[in-house]
Amino acid sequence: MLVALVAVVILAGLSLSCGNSSSKTPTGPNHKAYVTLPDRGSVLLLNIDGATGAITMGSQTPQVEGTTPTGLALLPSKKFLYAVNSFANTISIFNVASDGTLTLSGTPTQAGGSSPNAAVIDPSGKYLLVTNNSTNDVSVFSIDSGSGALSPVGLPVPANTDPSEILITPSGKFVYVTNPTIGMVTAFSFLNGVLTEVKPGSPFSSGDGAFGLAVDGSERFLYVANPSASNLPPFSSTRGNISGFNIDSVTGALTPILGSPFTSTVGSLPTAITVDPSGRFVYAVTPGSSFAIWCFAISPTNGQLTAVTSSPFSLTAGGLFALIDPSGNYFYIGGQAGIAGYTYDPSTGVPTVITGSPFSTGTPPTPPGKMVLSE
Repeated sequence: MLVALVAVVILAGLSLSCGNSSSKTPTGPNHKAYVTLPDRGSVLLLNIDGATGAITMGSQTPQVEGTTPTGLALLPSKKFLYAVNSFANTISIFNVASDGTLTLSGTPTQAGGSSPNAAVIDPSGKYLLVTNNSTNDVSVFSIDSGSGALSPVGLPVPANTDPSEILITPSGKFVYVTNPTIGMVTAFSFLNGVLTEVKPGSPFSSGDGAFGLAVDGSERFLYVANPSASNLPPFSSTRGNISGFNIDSVTGALTPILGSPFTSTVGSLPTAITVDPSGRFVYAVTPGSSFAIWCFAISPTNGQLTAVTSSPFSLTAGGLFALIDPSGNYFYIGGQAGIAGYTYDPSTGVPTVITGSPFSTGTPPTPPGKMVLSE
């Protein structure tokens, strides 16, 4: 019997983005990835072929009823993996073996809030941040580098209504959280484990259903997927759009990019979004396979988005996650068909299907799904 999967995939050694060449042969070592299986209360190991991008299933952690793991975060050292258990209001800590297999470490840590959802680790590897949907806050934990143990850093910090997705910028200076039910983005500065909401300004208006988040490597531009937003003519038939923001390098405040929001000529409901490692393209993905992959070129001067030739692409996608490995070789999308895999052209952004895609996770993914890559 197939069990619902909240696909939070952590790819060992990978971080999804778009913009790599379909004309060059990808090269690189094999990788590991992890996916949460909420209905089974477990985490699944995935093996990624570095030469082809193909995914095969590995081992699964023992099932624990009543946990419903959703978000995942992998320590930069790859020693520990953290799984956020939405129903149990806890965080499980796993030791990661050299072959990628997971072993539960001790008793799960209390999340500090109710209905924890997404998680992220800061670039230094010192702190874990978790969004709590029902208590409308973000918990911060310090990480013991030796044992992986978590210790709360103060009390959870208010993050407005229904905090869901969370992103920390490459420098670790700023944290952004989406608030889907109010169509906003809550912004924080982050220093020594302390979150401080950006005032004045935060939360910043994005669009109905604001959910997926992506930032370019230079930390100049933030992009947010608004799946429920309505559009003005000539895009009235398209549901959903992408908000673009300039990031103030000192305060972290957001100001709309000229021309924002950006949308597709056809297609609807973009929920997941990513920026390729080169910072040339933004990909937004929608459920299904009709006009499901939106690709935009980023203007390096002002962050404006322009749809690339032939976008949107009618290829298998999904609304759970969109990730590109740091080397730009492979682009993965999570949906009910499993995990769709692509290479993409670094000049045009056009995706090309990896042989064997979509790849099975043993159960159809269901929201809220996430994926994380590990080297």
